[in-house]
Amino acid sequence: MRTVQKAYRPGYGGYVSEFTQFMNHYMEEHPEVVSDQHKGWYLLWDHKLDPEDPEQPKQDSVPIKGYDYF
Repeated sequence: MRTVQKAYRPGYGGYVSEFTQFMNHYMEEHPEVVSDQHKGWYLLWDHKLDPEDPEQPKQDSVPIKGYDYF
């Protein structure tokens, strides 16, 4: 039996683990997962800041507790 070798992909060094093969195959079959990831990234990381409200970052931050030297 002869196996079909996939084209070389930069960063893989020729070896592709079973999990990576599974994920690549899954992502090919389910492209909607990528759009769901982008929506999740937008909700968690890509927040719009209002340049007109310079006090907002101060209100959202947690005060840093100083060190006690006594």
